[in-house]
Amino acid sequence: MGIGMITGLLGGLALFLYGMRLMGDSLQKAAGDRMKHFIEILTTNKVMGVFVGIVVTGIIQSSSATTVMVVGFVNAGLMTLEQAVGVIMGANIGTTVTAQLIAFKLSDIAPLAVAIGVAIWFFSPKKSQQQVGEVIIGFGILFMGMELMSSSVKPLKDVPEFTNLILILGHNKFLGVLVGLLMTSVVQSSSVTIGILQALAFQGLVPIEVALPVLFGDNIGTTVTALLSSIGANKTARRAALVHTFFNIIGTIIFMIILGPVTAIVKTTSADVARQIANAHTLFNVTNTVIQLPFSNYLVKLVKYLIPGDVIVEEKGLKYLDERILETPSIAVVQAYKEVIRMGYISLQNLKTSMEAFFENDSKKCLEVFERERYINQLESEITKYLVEIANASLSPEQSKKITSMFHIVNDIERIGDHADNIAELAQYSIENRLKYSNAAISELRGMTNIAYEAVEEAISVMKNPREDFYKNVLELEKEIDRMEKVLRDNHIIRLNKGECEPSSGVVYLDLLSNLERIGDHSANIVHMAYE
Repeated sequence: MGIGMITGLLGGLALFLYGMRLMGDSLQKAAGDRMKHFIEILTTNKVMGVFVGIVVTGIIQSSSATTVMVVGFVNAGLMTLEQAVGVIMGANIGTTVTAQLIAFKLSDIAPLAVAIGVAIWFFSPKKSQQQVGEVIIGFGILFMGMELMSSSVKPLKDVPEFTNLILILGHNKFLGVLVGLLMTSVVQSSSVTIGILQALAFQGLVPIEVALPVLFGDNIGTTVTALLSSIGANKTARRAALVHTFFNIIGTIIFMIILGPVTAIVKTTSADVARQIANAHTLFNVTNTVIQLPFSNYLVKLVKYLIPGDVIVEEKGLKYLDERILETPSIAVVQAYKEVIRMGYISLQNLKTSMEAFFENDSKKCLEVFERERYINQLESEITKYLVEIANASLSPEQSKKITSMFHIVNDIERIGDHADNIAELAQYSIENRLKYSNAAISELRGMTNIAYEAVEEAISVMKNPREDFYKNVLELEKEIDRMEKVLRDNHIIRLNKGECEPSSGVVYLDLLSNLERIGDHSANIVHMAYE
């Protein structure tokens, strides 16, 4: 094997990988928030889960990435094991799209596709059009890489060692499965190893009888990625990864038993071996899903038996984000926003608890606020860390803008939590020093408190649903809080002058007003960022 053949093969493989990655990233950016709707379709309906797996994998061009994402969802408690099964099966079908595209052998038009894609990307004023251009560029580069790999391996037919290897694999089918398994375990992409198989087939170097066992092994090897990603995850996530492995192992056993009829069927679909490989890949995954989906409950029982025990759900920490979800940035953006909204509700709860502690003279509620404030600070730190990682990924302009707004919103939500903490400290001081307040002071403070609650709650509503009426309502509430802060401050000073309230309680009361006013300001900041 000469240096030219090796460099050509490696260069072609690099172009193939880059083209596939560029296509996937660009399709993700073009799909944007529409990816969110596919994930939200997930119900106990496993058939719908299969559909979601097909579509998501078709977009991101990687069943491994989809399965890793599923493991992340399961680990975060956002998806049950039963839901995950359908998506995993669908991901296996979705990954066959790449092999089908390759089989068209569009290498002759690949340079033209790159030229058209670059022209669209260079001259289009809109980002959405530029993303379409990137998809076309990736498509062209993928086929250029395929052509380079195919032409590089052509001299192998004159290499005795290679022809002997093909003969050995032809006689020992299980060795072929092992070769496919090892190759895909190393490169962690069945699309790549199947692409190499097709490159060899284009040159007539691999007959379908040899290719099929290797193809089946590729499908087992691709499960290694999810297995590795599940290390350190909870039991349900590890079970989901194991479901993927068993699904493909069972499918391989079935197809190896009926290898003769399968080979005959595949041969009737096309005279081109590369197309036969693509069709066999599709046949394997579709048939495997049709056979195993009705019995998936038994698959779930098997992995639960192998990984026994109940899953302990961790209440604290992130709920919607998991490191594995970062593999799919468009989904990670959506999940991050859900996490920020959740943080908003936790801060709102802390605000309510802190004011209850003051009104009810309840020192236990003060301690509850202090504990929850530590959790809010933890959330801010972890969410910010995730946002930094997501921001470094390949995102559309809209997604990048959303990430920027989330940085600001998280900061404002954390500040609301800080003010709730301040209020709890004031409440604790008031309780310990047995401070007294007039009925008028308490009544006025309750009125301002209720408006502050409403402002924070409406601000969170704008995040969930950026409607103009919600946005304007928060701004009006913020103005009302500012007005009340001035009025209540003046009224309390009058009461102090009349001797209706103690001076020591007056300081606490005015600090409470100041904290509520600042909470109104942060609510307005949130809607400014969420509504843009």
